[in-house]
Amino acid sequence: MKWIQISKADNFPLREGRCVTIGGDDVAVFNLGDRFLAVDNACPHRGGPLCDGIVSGETVICPLHNYKISLETGAVLKPEMPVRVITYPTRVENGVLMIAVPVEKEMVA
Repeated sequence: MKWIQISKADNFPLREGRCVTIGGDDVAVFNLGDRFLAVDNACPHRGGPLCDGIVSGETVICPLHNYKISLETGAVLKPEMPVRVITYPTRVENGVLMIAVPVEKEMVA
């Protein structure tokens, strides 16, 4: 894994999602106030943009069909499904949001 600088942490509004593209993949980033969480931006049901969903606690509700996704684990909680979206480790360094990605993706971030 390689840590990639994304943007100033202040650019991400509280309890809202934003989409960033890393290595050709869209990643939804969420500012929960005390931490940031990042997941693949596509809902596993029909590819709805999770960054546009409603944040509720540590979950996001897909804007297309109300699927509830855990931002911590990527699990589909409602309706319960045996699939997950990919999650990405995050951290803030000197006010800049960083996301860890597989090394092959970092070349195109």
